[in-house]
Amino acid sequence: MRFLYPEFLWLLALLPLLAVLRGRRSAAPALIFSSTSIAATIAEGRKTGPGSVLAALRFFALGLLILAFARPQLGNTTTEIEASGIDILLGVDVSGSMEALDFTLKGKAANRLDVVKSVMHTFIDERPNDRIGLLAFGGRPYMVSPLTLDHDWLAQRLDSLSIGMIEDGTAIGSAIGSGLNRLRDRDAKSRIMILLTDGMNNAGTVPPLVAAEAAETLGIKVYTIGAGTRGEAPMPVTDRFGRKRLMRVKVDIDDETLGQVAEMTGGRYFRATDTKSLEKVYEEINTMETTTRTIKKFENYRELYSWFVFAALFFLGIETTVGRKRLP
Repeated sequence: MRFLYPEFLWLLALLPLLAVLRGRRSAAPALIFSSTSIAATIAEGRKTGPGSVLAALRFFALGLLILAFARPQLGNTTTEIEASGIDILLGVDVSGSMEALDFTLKGKAANRLDVVKSVMHTFIDERPNDRIGLLAFGGRPYMVSPLTLDHDWLAQRLDSLSIGMIEDGTAIGSAIGSGLNRLRDRDAKSRIMILLTDGMNNAGTVPPLVAAEAAETLGIKVYTIGAGTRGEAPMPVTDRFGRKRLMRVKVDIDDETLGQVAEMTGGRYFRATDTKSLEKVYEEINTMETTTRTIKKFENYRELYSWFVFAALFFLGIETTVGRKRLP
């Protein structure tokens, strides 16, 4: 429900003031009676307060008329948002090396996967009109979520990612190939894959460059991201006594191959060495792959002011009828 002219509602604030002014003006005048018994009879009659009831009816009717002037309307609004026509598949490395603690989250050291999930949540939130899917890979690819506009479901699936959920390894080529199978039959005007890894292709049956050639043929753009500091990174390990400690391990990312994959498909290769640079990577991709949303809004409102007018006339009619009966 809404009021077309809500400014009239301010008049309701005057009703209490009018009631107070009327009360002051309605004080009983001083009269001289020939007998005290007459005065006592009149005083008893004033205790019933019919005048107060009539005044209340009058003020209530006036309030209803004010509401009628504000034009109350009851209806509904329907908004339709058409999909942008861009399909995006997010590929995430969940191999053991993603446990390295060379990123930060909320000011504390965090492993790469936790930071990637946080950044991806923001990316998904900023693209409400895109169909987005999620692919995890280690020694083999695993489709976590198909392309969908249900981003709440997608967010839940993203949260479910964990290191070691797939056998260890880094099957970059197979991950790209699996993503192409999900994107190839889509009728979207633009199909892209964003693949993030922190290692080198050492598993799977499809070489990354062969997968890139297939993507180029299908017109699917692949953005690649290498995540990890340069040189060495702290990695939590468990010794033979079951104690956990940090160990410096070498970071091996195949920048050259990832760059070639992106170049062949019309995408770009990014290197993210910390949380801030990773956020900037997804922000830049978000800017490059812009969408045009189409919004259709339908409104249907029914006028209610006549009901308020009829109600006001009803109470005024009661007030008039009762007042006439008191005249004799």
